[in-house]
Amino acid sequence: MADITKFKIVIIEDDEILSKVITEELGDAGFEAIQAFDGQQGLESVKSKKPDLVLLDIMMPKMNGFEVLEEIESDSQIKDIPVIILTVLGSDDDIKKGLQLGAKDYIVKSQHAVAEIVEKVKQFLEKGNVVR
Repeated sequence: MADITKFKIVIIEDDEILSKVITEELGDAGFEAIQAFDGQQGLESVKSKKPDLVLLDIMMPKMNGFEVLEEIESDSQIKDIPVIILTVLGSDDDIKKGLQLGAKDYIVKSQHAVAEIVEKVKQFLEKGNVVR
């Protein structure tokens, strides 16, 4: 099992309250969590911080999550960083689009408490899904 402490996670989420709660929960679990509140800022954080994982909302200002995901996937410097989509959009089309664009998982916010989201992140990282 991988030692998942000190993994860096960028959270791209425009809901500041939810972002703060997720950041605190991930911090309590031993992760370094970095917040970004719009797609453009998030993409810049991914490029500069080179995190081990990205949690990505879809509906955001400046760039939506699908656009951010396309940018990540097309950039050879960051394309190997896994992305988990975390959104309210739960239609089959949105899920299919997110996974086709390269997301490793798709979590619908309304279906999971923050503690469950953190647990999913831990499980994902423990499986060795990260390139270090």
